[in-house]
Amino acid sequence: MKNPVYCLFIFLLLSLSSFAQSPVLLVKSGDKGLHIDHSVASKESFFSIGRFYHVHPKFLASYNGLDMNKGLSIGQTLNIPLTDTNFSQKTKKGIPIYYVVGEKEGLLKVSNANNKVSLQSLREWNKLPNDDLAVGSKLIVGYVNTTGPVALASNIPKEEPKTAVVEKPIVKTEPVAEKPIVKEEVKKQDPPEQKAIVKEVPKKAPPQARPSETSNMSGQGYFKTTFDQQVKQTPVSKTETVTSGIFRTSNGVQDAKYYLLKDGIPSGTVVRIINPENNKAVYAKVLGEMSGIRQNQGLNIRISNIAATTLGISEVDKFIVKISY
Repeated sequence: MKNPVYCLFIFLLLSLSSFAQSPVLLVKSGDKGLHIDHSVASKESFFSIGRFYHVHPKFLASYNGLDMNKGLSIGQTLNIPLTDTNFSQKTKKGIPIYYVVGEKEGLLKVSNANNKVSLQSLREWNKLPNDDLAVGSKLIVGYVNTTGPVALASNIPKEEPKTAVVEKPIVKTEPVAEKPIVKEEVKKQDPPEQKAIVKEVPKKAPPQARPSETSNMSGQGYFKTTFDQQVKQTPVSKTETVTSGIFRTSNGVQDAKYYLLKDGIPSGTVVRIINPENNKAVYAKVLGEMSGIRQNQGLNIRISNIAATTLGISEVDKFIVKISY
């Protein structure tokens, strides 16, 4: 009789352990957007938690209004931002994130409260026979991408971030048209009763400058006017929060020409880039794609080093920016 009882006891322990390793993650909404809560475990840091949820540790500390140098306390609750980098509402990949249905909420209200996720996705993920929802029921509204099971977050060793070796792309610079220097003749004041005959010196008309050649006068860069013209033809349709790295160019210091690399955007498109920590913005031209390069894994874009300096970014590994195009 001991063996069956012992086996049953072991089976119950395994079942409880399996249940503990599959927590339900509930989405929450705040002033800064959607997020989930994480309870800090032993030996966890901004770096290990940020790596686990694919969020830069500096952005994680800023999002929670904390100082990275002061560390974390066991049991402390952190808000983990759900961004385009770690959260998907289009593909069924990762750990499901649930939303608790409130009173008088239908499927459309649930969608609007969660980044307007597709109604069809909500029906498929939750196997809904119709759009009628019960108060208190939990619906999957997306999937968070992590580096492992949520229950094992405390077992991730603390490591310092490594600096990626980035290949320097060859960037062709465009010559800046020099403005002709025109000397103006100073008209001297004549005596009261005499009329001076002044010969007017014809001025050479300067060549008409293109709009993009005058935009480098602003701190936002050479391509700002090009972006404004681009928006008049095709209004801004996408605004994303992405993880970025840096590539180095030899130009941009004098003429304020900023560049970026990103998949899925035609070369020559001008993109607005904003540093969410200080709201500084620059306008950068897309040079090409970044797929197929091993050093770009874990990044959505790369921006030129001059653009990063103008945005006030001191990180050399990864950092968070917002882009619009």
